[in-house]
Amino acid sequence: MSVIYVLLSISISVAIVFFVAFITAVKKGQFDDGYTPSVRMLFEDELVKEQQKPSVKIKKTN
Repeated sequence: MSVIYVLLSISISVAIVFFVAFITAVKKGQFDDGYTPSVRMLFEDELVKEQQKPSVKIKKTN
């Protein structure tokens, strides 16, 4: 029976640690923007193509 008390106290301690870690992550702004990363993943190729266009320079030879 004492094993149940030990396991229960360990599980409650771990749950409290994870809850505190979650609260600190929320306070630091970890979960502020949940929409932009998913959209950025879809349009990442277009952003890379647009950035490469201005960097290409064509030299004219006479």
